[in-house]
Amino acid sequence: MLTYALFAFAVAALGGLVLAAHVLRGKFAPWALSLLHAALGATGLVLLIMLLLQGPVAKPVLIGFGLLVLAALGGFFLAAYHQRKKLPPKPVVLIHAGVAVAGFLLLLAQVV
Repeated sequence: MLTYALFAFAVAALGGLVLAAHVLRGKFAPWALSLLHAALGATGLVLLIMLLLQGPVAKPVLIGFGLLVLAALGGFFLAAYHQRKKLPPKPVVLIHAGVAVAGFLLLLAQVV
């Protein structure tokens, strides 16, 4: 289950790179890609929740999950800007990405 979640997050991260590149250049990111990015991230979170419901997991998995939930909340904040047709603050984009990467790496360390 963790491997599938990591795969979903990895593909979401590829889309996130494209999204971030748009915003950091002062352009609006494609809405369809934003939705796909969110759907893949949500899929990864649902898979992690299913894993957590199966029983005890290593502490880094819990911390990684928490960081990814925080990243998801940041993603909602960024999407709200997009929906209002405003570019989000670049620091928020970087923080969102950094928190997501930290969560991903914590999970990845449990598989490798």
